[in-house]
Amino acid sequence: MTSIKEQAAISRLLSFLQEWDNAGKAARSHILDKFIRFNHSKTAPELEQEFSQGASLFLVRLTTWLRLTYMTGACLNRLLKSIGIFLSAVSCNRYLVEFLEVGGVLTLLEILGLEKIKEEDKKEAVLLLQMVANCGRKYKELICESYGVRSIAEFMAKSKCEDTQEEVQILLDSLVHGNPKYQNQVYKGLIALMPCASPKAQQLSLQTLRIAQAIVGTVHPTIVDFLLGVLRTMHLEVQYEAIELIKDLVNTEVRTALLKGLVALLKPSAKDTTKLQPKILEDPTVFQVSGHLPVFLQQAAAAKAIGVISRKSTAVAEELLSLRVVNHLMYAMGNQDHSNGQRLASLTLEYFVQTFPTVEEQVHTAMGENLFELFRSNAEDLYMNMDSIQADILASNKVNIPDALSIFSSILPLTHWKGYKVPRSGEKDDKQEEVAKGSDAQMEFH
Repeated sequence: MTSIKEQAAISRLLSFLQEWDNAGKAARSHILDKFIRFNHSKTAPELEQEFSQGASLFLVRLTTWLRLTYMTGACLNRLLKSIGIFLSAVSCNRYLVEFLEVGGVLTLLEILGLEKIKEEDKKEAVLLLQMVANCGRKYKELICESYGVRSIAEFMAKSKCEDTQEEVQILLDSLVHGNPKYQNQVYKGLIALMPCASPKAQQLSLQTLRIAQAIVGTVHPTIVDFLLGVLRTMHLEVQYEAIELIKDLVNTEVRTALLKGLVALLKPSAKDTTKLQPKILEDPTVFQVSGHLPVFLQQAAAAKAIGVISRKSTAVAEELLSLRVVNHLMYAMGNQDHSNGQRLASLTLEYFVQTFPTVEEQVHTAMGENLFELFRSNAEDLYMNMDSIQADILASNKVNIPDALSIFSSILPLTHWKGYKVPRSGEKDDKQEEVAKGSDAQMEFH
């Protein structure tokens, strides 16, 4: 037999539920505000005590209203936050199951794809998906089985809010951990994000991709082309993350393809340099820059990346020499349309000249005495001190280090020359160098 106290509690619960059922949009919004204010961070037992062991009766009303109104966005933010109080409560398994049984995950994923929904409301949906994913492997699998990776990745690419994109990154990171059945799906989704138009999404996807790559192990072959394409970016933070991923991939099965791709970028094809420039550059109110800028940015980033990975491994440097990297670096040094590319190519070539005597001899011969002396005295500022004739000499060079090495190797193995000359200095920190020097691309836009 229930006590008078219990009867009073049940009466209050029934009165509250009746008030909700009879309330309009404004009144329900007020109820939700009060619920959020007084029940934030409560545990499941505390919520049950608050609702006289009938908290699930209120949760089912919230989920029902969500399914009925989410497409209109009515009170959506408050509604999602209220559901979040249940899903984030300690010992919330019962609430989680009830939410999932009514198609909660599918509803959240649909919210991410609706154009009329506010960004802040979509962020709340992402936070709820995080709560679901953090409850264990089977819940991560449920999100992935609902085509969640695609919906989440597409939302990240289209989002205009960096805070929201960072929350999406946390969700994707959660989905790639402890989810062996679908970790490859998340990995491929991150690869597909690389060419998106949002620099923040590119940066975050590259960061998460490095983690995912370590978990997955096997490298998907499409990653090389996507990664090299990212080097066209004007955003240094994206370029930095791309080069960090390149450093990781150099030690994998795609190493040869990656090195060949980087070297090829130093000599843009005629097709790349004759593409129409972006429409923004046609705006008469915008300061005009070269229509080839993305290709030249890619050329400069490739020169920088080659320098970074060569300094980390002599074996990589030797493989690059076999791909005629010296010839291509000198070509990039002769590109007077992009001075930052000239500078970065010159610094990378300096490493090869200082490290391999054969390279020094070949470069000396190709440049001639005067230009080579300018190069040796100050490689970083060479682009400011050379004239157009010297630039043409660099761009049209015929240096072929592999052929030269084959001649020398018959006399003395290449490994004998290692350490013959010690580089004068290592590479500066990537980020610090770019901040100090700046890139031509950014200077030209300001």
